Amino acid sequence: MKLKTSIINSYADYLRQLHGERVQKVTVDGGFTCPNRDGLVGVGGCTFCNNASFSPAYSLGQRDLSIKEQVERGILRVKQRYRNVNKFVVYFQAYSNTYAPLEQLQRLYQEALDHPQVIGLAIGTRPDCLRPEIVDYLDSIAQVKDITLEIGVESIYDDTLQRINRGHDYRSFEQALTLLAPTKIRVATHLILGFPWESKKMWLESADHLSSLPIDFLKIHQLHIVKGTALGEEYQKEPFSLMTEDEYQELLINFLSRLNPKIVIQRLFGQAPQEMLLSPVPRMGTGAATEALLFEMKQRGVYQGILFKH
Repeated sequence: MKLKTSIINSYADYLRQLHGERVQKVTVDGGFTCPNRDGLVGVGGCTFCNNASFSPAYSLGQRDLSIKEQVERGILRVKQRYRNVNKFVVYFQAYSNTYAPLEQLQRLYQEALDHPQVIGLAIGTRPDCLRPEIVDYLDSIAQVKDITLEIGVESIYDDTLQRINRGHDYRSFEQALTLLAPTKIRVATHLILGFPWESKKMWLESADHLSSLPIDFLKIHQLHIVKGTALGEEYQKEPFSLMTEDEYQELLINFLSRLNPKIVIQRLFGQAPQEMLLSPVPRMGTGAATEALLFEMKQRGVYQGILFKH
């Protein structure tokens, strides 16, 4: 029997409470790139990033399809897997999905929203790709639709952001939150735990810091090393220590204990195809790993926010 996820503030529970029924994401590819790849702020992208390693397999060949076609195919695929799902969020995932002229963004987003079963959008982007006119436009949609901006930060430490070739500093993230604060746009952010030059103390301080910010959702994942990345090349030349599943579970328990219970958890583990991993940990990212984490938290009498300092 699966454990109830009230031990953490889970995204599935949040969506069901908000919309009264199950809601599923459908991932689309809007054909975007990234300012950290095309030379605007850098080249080569973040050292850990290979988009193919974290995108659903079905989405990797979609760039030649219209957004309408991708949405229709995605919804059909979900309905074949889950019964009685009638509400969907379209997830613009690959690269920086606000990095284009406003007119182009309006066309792509509206094409997704035109489907009668689409209740909102989740838009992955960077803090340095949020111009005021884009925020104003998304806020106008957020008055009637469920709009979330997923803003990657990966670490709150500027030294790490520089070492992973992120192309922006932490202040950029804070500025993006300030820009979004007066809107109805929901905010998610991403955090990677396990960079070898960071420490447990730094990761737990990250939980304290994020708890004080106006964010709605958090995606966390362990550092894993994938092929086709600069970090992967570094790892192959001079391997460094990575957390085991048990070590990562222990870190998550401590991290979640300190995290503001109002923050909704969208993800706890990263997952990539085994053939792409240079540092495979078999259960990382699987449902079994999540169940093991929740079971251990329940056994200890621990839940999200038990040590949160208001």
